[in-house]
Amino acid sequence: MTTASLHPAATKPARASFLPGAHRSVLRLHRATLWSALALVVLAFAVTGYVRLAHEGNPGLIKPFGLSNAEDLLHTYLQRGAVALLFVPLAVAAFTAGPLVARELEAGLHRFAWAQGDSPARWLGARLAVAAALAVAAGLAVLGVFQAGGSGLVHAVGDSLHLGWSDGPVYAATGPVAVAYCLLAAAVGALAGLLLRRTLLAVSAAGAVTGAVLWLLGSVRWDLFPVRTATGSSARDRTNWFPGDVPADNYVVDQGVTNAAGERFAPGQCLPDQAAPSCPADTRVVEAWADFHPRSHFWYVQLIESGIVLALAAAAVYACFRVLRRRTP
Repeated sequence: MTTASLHPAATKPARASFLPGAHRSVLRLHRATLWSALALVVLAFAVTGYVRLAHEGNPGLIKPFGLSNAEDLLHTYLQRGAVALLFVPLAVAAFTAGPLVARELEAGLHRFAWAQGDSPARWLGARLAVAAALAVAAGLAVLGVFQAGGSGLVHAVGDSLHLGWSDGPVYAATGPVAVAYCLLAAAVGALAGLLLRRTLLAVSAAGAVTGAVLWLLGSVRWDLFPVRTATGSSARDRTNWFPGDVPADNYVVDQGVTNAAGERFAPGQCLPDQAAPSCPADTRVVEAWADFHPRSHFWYVQLIESGIVLALAAAAVYACFRVLRRRTP
């Protein structure tokens, strides 16, 4: 017997990791998708930088697009880019519902993980944690892409481009609500995967529910905070009454005129400079009014809407664990 045989061979110490094993396995399994998502983010930042250079006085950069000037390029980018960014929560919902949850349940891979010592709750928790991290990263990427061109990208376009801080896509891509919607998408995707356990059905359902919430809250968001009201007796012309003290960069929710009793109605033919006897008292225009949101309301509405969306996300996560508990012994 040799001396070497008396001593066991030295083994290489295991490399420490700050992630638990269940989380590392999820990341390894979906690393191709995650790297692809990172490449798309890098591409989006590159395009944003290109647009910024063109807008800051490099007209030669717009020639490949066949546009007449940098303003046209900026307009096209903001319109299409902001709308495209609205699909980021849908992509997060689809990825969580399909590859992360439903596909493993459909193929029975979850039983292998549970047999290796991972409890059902830990198995789901690892996937929710990875989905939440992806959602936060996606939301921050949306904000970063829109801000990479500088704070003037959204506001410098002016009224001539018909884009502003209150427009749906621009609003959703320039505040914390972008991150909140991505987190909701991850929670809804996990719940759809657990309930349906079929990849295509879960992806479709998660996308539909996430899209419905985006549309519903988008249609009522400006009712979440009280409006300001401006009144005045000046008119732009004989058919379009509007108070003169509402700044152009504010978002007007509604407008009209009032009679002597203070009742609101749509302007008709009974304007003050016409013969009074021909106008009934209840339709005689006295002054114009407009309900509007100033730009300062942007952050109030963002925070309120984000709170609602995060509450829905928390409810969906709670429902996930309830469904898992009922369907596992």
